[in-house]
Amino acid sequence: MSEITKNSLESSLRQLKCHFTWNLIERENSVDDFEDRVCNQIEFQNSEFKATTYNILAYIKHLRGQNKAALEYLQQAEELIQLEHTDQAEIRSLVTWGNYAWVYYHMDRLSEAHSYLDKVKQVCQKFSSPYRINNSPEIDCEEGWTRLKCGGKFNERAKVCFEKALEKKPKNPEFSSGLAIASYRLDKWPPNQNPINPLRQAIRLNPDNQYVKVLLALKLQELNEEGEGENIVEEALEKAPHATDVLRSAAKFYRKKGALDKAIEMLGKTLECMPNNAYLHYYTGCCYRAKVLQIQCERYENKDKLPELIEQGVDHLKQADELNMNLSNVCSYLACLYAHANQYEEADHYFQKEFSKELNPVLKQRLHLRYGNFQLYQMRCEEKAIHHFMEGVKINQGTKEKEKMKNKLQRIAKMRLSQNEADSEALRILRVLDELNGEMQQAVEDSKRCLGSASLLPSASIAEIGDGE
Repeated sequence: MSEITKNSLESSLRQLKCHFTWNLIERENSVDDFEDRVCNQIEFQNSEFKATTYNILAYIKHLRGQNKAALEYLQQAEELIQLEHTDQAEIRSLVTWGNYAWVYYHMDRLSEAHSYLDKVKQVCQKFSSPYRINNSPEIDCEEGWTRLKCGGKFNERAKVCFEKALEKKPKNPEFSSGLAIASYRLDKWPPNQNPINPLRQAIRLNPDNQYVKVLLALKLQELNEEGEGENIVEEALEKAPHATDVLRSAAKFYRKKGALDKAIEMLGKTLECMPNNAYLHYYTGCCYRAKVLQIQCERYENKDKLPELIEQGVDHLKQADELNMNLSNVCSYLACLYAHANQYEEADHYFQKEFSKELNPVLKQRLHLRYGNFQLYQMRCEEKAIHHFMEGVKINQGTKEKEKMKNKLQRIAKMRLSQNEADSEALRILRVLDELNGEMQQAVEDSKRCLGSASLLPSASIAEIGDGE
């Protein structure tokens, strides 16, 4: 093909609805981060989402420059679609064929790219559109599942995709399930959503979707209707005892309930299917850590169980860290468990490992609190504890961790001044705290002034004023 033909081919490719045109990976994210987010977490691991997963894996392989492997995954996706959607195989294959065309284009196998472009065109022409079907609920659905797999900021767009699909087919069980899951994920994301009705509607249309049932149970638990939620979880587990997404979500329900042994049991069953999943080891380690803290609070009961629980927690968290070194909190949780076991050298090692990571301000603040506590209570080093509490409170985040560190610093300062009224370190601590409180008060007053003057600025919303502070 001539260069002009190649350029015109690319122009046609850009009209396709597929992974190559959906802007799924952000520039600031590495391919590793993207792959971890969409492939190694637990949701949608079961058979009904395999074709979606294969298409995403093909896209990831392309991003890594492994186009032959990408073609293999696309072939698997195509075969699965033919098997599971016999009556809709053509329209369900459009996204996969679009991906084929893009991969062949990047391999400079232009005739094959054009061949797949023609396959898409032939189907689309049935619907009076050259290369894309703008009103196809099946394509909107596939984009919705793909964006749900990508998570995070893509959930809102996924919700829009499923809403569009339901406009055409309001009683479709698959589209309804997608909307319910997206609504559940957006429940704590402004603007606030209420996922209860979409979840119940999805279950009415598809009573066999056990994963959506457990999501409903989790939402009911948040609304203090745990009894009904637990009945739903038990029913889901009875009907889908080996489904990894159901087991993982059930574990979350039991962990929130405080039934840590039951949560560990669910996670253990999931690990049998996915022994190398970092997230499963992390959640299991967190459950063991919670049991350790629970026993520590009991003061005298069950102390003999601590060594085994600590060992189990350490084992799972270490595996999580080895499988994915970017998971936040893993190293600090390991450090805390080692501290409980009086293995202070190991504890310090993992604290330092956590400090070496790129942490957001909230996580960094939390880490300063944990390490400060370790220095204060285990190492008996007040100087280092003060340093880390001070570093933590200087971080411009209004969190409960910040308040805890301020209170600890105030107590330390008062204790030192009770022994020496001229203690320079105590006076420095109080001076810094006064400055921070002054800055906070000034910020509150500035905010009130801005809100008070908002009526003078008809075009300024409260959200925009907040963004400008």
